[in-house]
Amino acid sequence: MTQPKDTTPLLPTPLMQLATGFWSFKTFAGAIDIGLFNLLGGGRELTMEEVSAELGIADRPADLLLAGCASLGLLDKSGSRYRNSELSEEFLVEGRPYYFGGFVRYLDRREYPAWQSIVQTLRTNSPLTWTPGKQESLFDTEAPETLQLFWDCMYSISTFTARALAAVYDFTRNTRLLDVGGGAGAFPIELCRHFDHLSASVFELSHVCDLARQRITDAKMSDTVDAVVGDFIRDPELPRGYDAVILSMILHDWDENTGRTLLRKCRAALPSGGVVLICELLLNDERTGPPAAALMGMNMLVETEGGKNYSAAEYRNWLLEAGFARVEVLPLEAAGANGVVVGHVS
Repeated sequence: MTQPKDTTPLLPTPLMQLATGFWSFKTFAGAIDIGLFNLLGGGRELTMEEVSAELGIADRPADLLLAGCASLGLLDKSGSRYRNSELSEEFLVEGRPYYFGGFVRYLDRREYPAWQSIVQTLRTNSPLTWTPGKQESLFDTEAPETLQLFWDCMYSISTFTARALAAVYDFTRNTRLLDVGGGAGAFPIELCRHFDHLSASVFELSHVCDLARQRITDAKMSDTVDAVVGDFIRDPELPRGYDAVILSMILHDWDENTGRTLLRKCRAALPSGGVVLICELLLNDERTGPPAAALMGMNMLVETEGGKNYSAAEYRNWLLEAGFARVEVLPLEAAGANGVVVGHVS
């Protein structure tokens, strides 16, 4: 007996969702910028009219913004009163330990305008957020506003990734950790909080080390975390004396040759029993997903000259060729990584 054919018409609903994705993002980003989540922070519950008055906007936009944020799960509503959802209260109120707004502001102000010219970078294979020839990379800037925006963004993402890493990798066998290209120090701060026997260093450019030292001081971690000035691209070797090296969202910024060179530097700097931990959004071996990794790769097209997202299999090959004796891959659930590739020195 033949099965009846599926007569359900093919609909463009998924395409509609793709096409209007910016509605959600811009509603989200606008709510952060106008101060909605700060206004409702600390358990406040306000009516639309009260939100309108306190934000200094008309009732109509206040009503639409509140409805939009509630539909996205960013607000809860009881009767006529709105309050932050648990997610928003934890991550979208400025001053919270794991504030996520820096990342959203970075995307909105720096990357979103660049993505509007995506066809240009597809045709030219050149980044859109900085100018090769005038700058060596997207990190080659001393503009205070750009620096602060970028490193606030990376600190937001890195704190979550570091917490996830602490849950899946046991650092009890390690004593000193080097975070290469570690930005403002989120990984060393978080990991030393979780493993109180650890000490750690951020290895960064001079002006980034200044930002890291301030974060370290604010976190009251100066006894166990410091910042070491250097350039992991230009310097012929990495600092010695560490038995664990972290590369978080670093290798995807660079082409394969640069990545392989950096892993050789890691191998040369590590003692017997040492490890390098690569935290990234990893592509599958077929390079068909997952979406977060594949689309981060597209973002590397916008932001870098040679970067792309790689698979765990590619990193495994690089590590073995760099002289690491054994490689393992651990799943990770974090905002900035879905896995950690661990290279072990014999």
